[in-house]
Amino acid sequence: MTLLNPFRPTTARRAARTLAALGAAVLLVSGCGSDSDSDASDGGGKDGAKTRTVKDATGRPVEVPVAPKRIVTLTQEDLDAVLALDVEPVGITNGQGLSEPPEYLADKVKDVEVVGNLLQPVMDKVIKAKPDLILAGDMQDEQVLKQLREITPATLVTMAPADDWKLSFRGVANAVNKLDQANKVISDYEADAKAAGAKLGADKGAEVSIVRWNPDGPSWMEKKQFASGVALDMGLKRPKAQNKDGNAHTPPLSLEKINEIDGDWLFLSTLTSDGEKALKDVQEKPAYKELTAVKEGHAVTVDGSVWSTRGGPLASRVVMEDITKALTKS
Repeated sequence: MTLLNPFRPTTARRAARTLAALGAAVLLVSGCGSDSDSDASDGGGKDGAKTRTVKDATGRPVEVPVAPKRIVTLTQEDLDAVLALDVEPVGITNGQGLSEPPEYLADKVKDVEVVGNLLQPVMDKVIKAKPDLILAGDMQDEQVLKQLREITPATLVTMAPADDWKLSFRGVANAVNKLDQANKVISDYEADAKAAGAKLGADKGAEVSIVRWNPDGPSWMEKKQFASGVALDMGLKRPKAQNKDGNAHTPPLSLEKINEIDGDWLFLSTLTSDGEKALKDVQEKPAYKELTAVKEGHAVTVDGSVWSTRGGPLASRVVMEDITKALTKS
């Protein structure tokens, strides 16, 4: 999919970390109160439709329909969020690292028009979708945002660089006027994650290594990255070498540092065919075979288009199920 930047947190996101605190605070304000926290008016929308004003992840006030009917999502995180709120969009983009919608959501979007790749909308297709609300993920290209706002002023940046999926999800929910439903989705997830972690038997509280294999080596995910957050919500731990705050990942490691990816359990993902080939190649090398997790049969391959993303409520369920399935088989 987005071949120029297959794992977004290391580039534009790191460059924009100065916006993180502002974005998080803004979304907390706009996303954690009741729906009445946003200003509503009788004008401003098409055909006199009622609108309300919300703030996006950058703090920008945006007038949105009280009940949007035609939503276009530009990231799989936004798509995940609206689907979890029982909203079917009219336009979507392909998944991260993919030339098609993410597999874990595919059965829910069979008849939905694809309007481009991740954060790379084809404007003619977006126009054809006639959106009354565009959820633009962590889009930072001002030129693209300007074009989108010409299609509909109701265009929101939904993610700041350091936002976790729960915060972004609440922001999306606020934009579509379903905040109460989002809060229930999150509370149900948290209860289920805690319960699932309590049933892991001997592996309860195990140290879980979360790694994405790139063409030039492995990168482990920082403590606040999406999949790591799910593991922590289940009461699991991160290996000491990986117990680092942040929501991105390390630069690719050399084989000399491969011990940094070890743990009680090792979850491995890829996003490109080159990364997949590199992982298969290294699995034949002694350094890899000497990892404790590998020797104990605790190395598990998972879907990088779920595990290596910013995440969402539906993706969190996939990660939880992957962890539960692996650890309860041991």
